[in-house]
Parts: sequence; structure tokens; C-alpha cells
Amino acid sequence: MRLVIVSDAWRPQVNGVVRTLETLTAGLRAKDWEVRLITPDLFKTVPCPTYPEIRLALFPGRKIGSIIENFRPCAIHIATEGPLGMAARRYCVKKNLPFTTAYHTRFPEYIHARTRLSLSISYAVMQWFHGRSQSVMVATQTIEDELISMGFKNIRRWSRGVDLDLFKPRNKDFLSDPRPISLFVGRVSVEKNIEDFLSLDIPGTKYVVGDGPALKVLRKKYPDVVFAGVREGEELAQYVAAADVFVFPSRTDTFGLVLLEALASGVPVAAYPVPGPLDVINGSPAGILDENLKSAVARALVVPPSICREHASKFSWDNSIAQFESNLTVF
Repeated sequence: MRLVIVSDAWRPQVNGVVRTLETLTAGLRAKDWEVRLITPDLFKTVPCPTYPEIRLALFPGRKIGSIIENFRPCAIHIATEGPLGMAARRYCVKKNLPFTTAYHTRFPEYIHARTRLSLSISYAVMQWFHGRSQSVMVATQTIEDELISMGFKNIRRWSRGVDLDLFKPRNKDFLSDPRPISLFVGRVSVEKNIEDFLSLDIPGTKYVVGDGPALKVLRKKYPDVVFAGVREGEELAQYVAAADVFVFPSRTDTFGLVLLEALASGVPVAAYPVPGPLDVINGSPAGILDENLKSAVARALVVPPSICREHASKFSWDNSIAQFESNLTVF
């Protein structure tokens, strides 16, 4: 079986979408799928306005069509709604080829946070983009309910997993700053609502692992915060496991893969009661969800690591990949 996956999100970006697609691709190839990734590194690109770390493909339509025709896929999945996703959608509609899509990010809220563009306009574009999809894959029940209420069709579940061998409880001596250590991992950008965490009056040390367009400004504004930069693999797992609480201030994520990684490391979560955290925590005492983020942090600090690990163990990448396969439309 041959599958084309189209994504505007790719290396050198390090985020949940990229890591999910990398894990998915490896898993599918292990099951004898031939997977062809169409990503920005194959095209001439320009930096995204206000977010230069993201590269946008220029005029990708003809090349995308050529790649798809030469590969002769049995299925096409469009992961993102950017220039490559738009070009792939246009090609599939023109050739009358079925395709699936994914709703990885609350993109309208993301755009609104950066540009103040009306949510109604953005959601109209999202409905148009996903309207021809055979399966609109979403990670959680909360996002599914939200999209259905707006008129989206053909929604299917595609959950996420966690690498329990990499993300696991470890010795906390890896970090030696005053405790408790509160950690955020993710893009350092306005849509992550990160200042809600950085401005908290809480004891101990705040850590931020990640990069993004707001890093320079926030590093200067919050000199007591440790900005550790991008960390991956084993090193990332060490940072996560060494924290005492994982703080997730975002209100725009549809899932939050880093939440699972923290829980698998025995680190409790403090977050707002919004889509993503609501579905990952799902009533478990492993995380504290509260509109008062300071209160959530304080209460999360007493959660036993064993409860966090037990909850994370329910999420399997094997199940996630099987869900994805069942959602594809093969032609």
C-alpha cells in the first residue's frame, strides 16, 4: 500500500504535529506501507510573517501534482491547511481523488491570537478546506463535539500515544535549581498563552524548553525564568522527568502530546479546563485543571508520580496508528 502524506509542518520545526507525523510514518513503514512525505523542504520557501521559523512553500501546485502522479498512491492524507495542504486539496478535487485531512490545531484561534482576524472568517475557511475530506481526523471528543456544532462533517477519531520507554520517571538530580521546578515544553509564541505561566507568582524555578518568535522578548522580560532552548529525544526526556509539575497554559491545542510525555515521566499536569487537557486528563487525578492556574500548580505538586504514569500508560501509539489506517480512504 502506498500513502502520500502532505504537511506544511516539518523539520526544522519541533512541535506536536511534526513529532506525531514522524511517529506515524515510522509505524506505517514498519507495517509495510510505502509512505511518501510532501513537506516544505522539497520546495522553495519563504518565512511565515511574524513566525520566521515556519517556512511556507511557494507555488507548490505543479510539483505536488507531479510527485503524486509519479508515486501512484493508494491513499492521500492532507495533514495541514497551509500552502502545501491547499495545493494538495486543489489537485485531489481536480482529479476527483478522495483524501483525508486532520484537524491538528485550533487554527482559527491561532490566527486570531496573532492577527486578530475574526474567528467566523477563519472557521468558514476551515469548513471549506475540510468539506471535501472523506475523514476529518481529530484527536479528542471535545474537538469533535465543537466541530460538529459548527457544521463539520465526516469526523473520525485519531488519538495519540506516548513512548513509555523514553518518557519515564527518572532521577530528578538532572536539574539542580531551587524546587519545585515548574516546566513548560512547546513553542515560545503568543498562541501558546505562555505568559500566563511565566507571570505566575509561585515558589521555586520556572523552566521553558522550546523556541519560537517570542523567545527574545520573553527572555528579557522574565530574567528569572530558565529558557533551555530546544531539546529532543533523551535530553528532552531528562528535562521533563526532572520537573515537579508540568504547566500547560495553552487554550488553542487540540490535544497536547507533551501532556502525555509529562505524565509518562511521573510529572503531574497543571492546565486550564479547555480542549486538549480536558480530554487527556479525562477526570484523572493525574492532572489539575483550573481557571486559576496558580491554584492548579499548587494542587498538582502533591499528585503521586505513580498515578501520572498509570494514566499515561493507557495511550498507545499502536492504537493510534491503527485508528489512522482505519480512517483512510483507499482508491
